[in-house]
Amino acid sequence: MKSLDALKVLAEHLGNALVVSCNGYPSRELYLLADRPQNFYMIGSMGLAGPIGAGVALSRPGRRVAVFDGDGNVLMALGALANVGAARPGNFIHVVLDNGAYASTGSQKTVSPDVPIEKVAEACGYRFVRRVRDVAALLVAWREALEREGPSCLLVEVDASTGEGLPRVEIEPPAIARRFREAV
Repeated sequence: MKSLDALKVLAEHLGNALVVSCNGYPSRELYLLADRPQNFYMIGSMGLAGPIGAGVALSRPGRRVAVFDGDGNVLMALGALANVGAARPGNFIHVVLDNGAYASTGSQKTVSPDVPIEKVAEACGYRFVRRVRDVAALLVAWREALEREGPSCLLVEVDASTGEGLPRVEIEPPAIARRFREAV
């Protein structure tokens, strides 16, 4: 499955959830598919979508918070999984789009084929963990994550195809922050 297909399914079933998406192609894809004030697009700051999303989840326990992350981003700040697991935000869903590459910087390989991120998340204390390989399984896992106490981690295997031709997020970072803050 392509990451664009995975994000399309998730975007159609976000409801009122707040979303923090990591830098690079995931933010660009989400922006293309479903721009809305409840989305916080990372511009730079590799590895920090998870910690930012966890902070939002802890400060707004009544709102579902999803982080759309990449395997390279998660591996950049692996300690964030431990912090989320220890804090146990029940409203937190961490979706990791795993293409085995740093696609946004030239498709260099990551170590995700050798380090099962969803198992690391589980070992860190995530309560609900699933690895999915197709759109149908993703939708089932997403719905289940919405119904369960988090933190949750959905590891989504996606193709290593690049997002060439995707538009960049055209909103300036201060405006992204302002509209997200108002949506929160």
